[in-house]
Amino acid sequence: MSSELSVLFRRRRTWALLLALAAIPILVAVAVRLSSSRSAPGEGPSFLDRITQNGLFVGIAALVVSVPLFLPMTVGVVAGDTIAGEASLGTLRYLLLRPAGRVRLLVVKYLAAGAFCLAAALTVVLAGAIVGASLFPVGPVTLLSGDTISVGESVLRSLLVAGYAGISLLGLSAIGLFISTLTEVPVGAMAATIVLSVVSQILDSLTQLGWLHPWLFSHYWLGFADLLRQPIAWGPFVSNMLLQAGYIAVFGALAYARFVTKDVLS
Repeated sequence: MSSELSVLFRRRRTWALLLALAAIPILVAVAVRLSSSRSAPGEGPSFLDRITQNGLFVGIAALVVSVPLFLPMTVGVVAGDTIAGEASLGTLRYLLLRPAGRVRLLVVKYLAAGAFCLAAALTVVLAGAIVGASLFPVGPVTLLSGDTISVGESVLRSLLVAGYAGISLLGLSAIGLFISTLTEVPVGAMAATIVLSVVSQILDSLTQLGWLHPWLFSHYWLGFADLLRQPIAWGPFVSNMLLQAGYIAVFGALAYARFVTKDVLS
């Protein structure tokens, strides 16, 4: 597992993806800083109107911007490359010569992709906190419930929000792993994973499909707002974890069924 993480996080592509995500809060903060007029409440992305009052909200606002497209896109790239990338490079057959075999390879690949999900969300929040503290005042944070918490507690809440966002992407990562077992073309697996994330969000926006919404892996992606209340509303957090666990189980089983019977020629 440690070797797989080392390989993943030493790749230039991985760092390029993380740097691109880190640029999002920087762009948000600079745009707000240079703006001559303040955003009215409810105007623009959530929490945007709070940035000038407290720089710690930059990371949260950037996460709202990143969740619908940029985070799923980076996760789709990493998850889609898990198995198909090795097959494309011709290294998959040699990896399977190890005694542990295919099941362990699937598990290790998925855990590495899951680690990237958490790292990606954490990158957005931490970069936002740093640039926010540099450009705006920082002090006690007023939560959505109207309560005020200290800077230290607000940092812990921000890390909790990042963890929530990372967990939310684990289901998509499992889907990407499964698709990656179906092809030897990593770009195709990446594109299919990203497209499915967009389709899920489109379906989630259609009120006529309300019965389907709780079953979509993207349904709770923006539910982290409830972590910014006092007391914390844990309902969406638990529901999100159960939903993602279901997708991991289903698509992990599909990936296993496909991969253990697949003829590996490269």
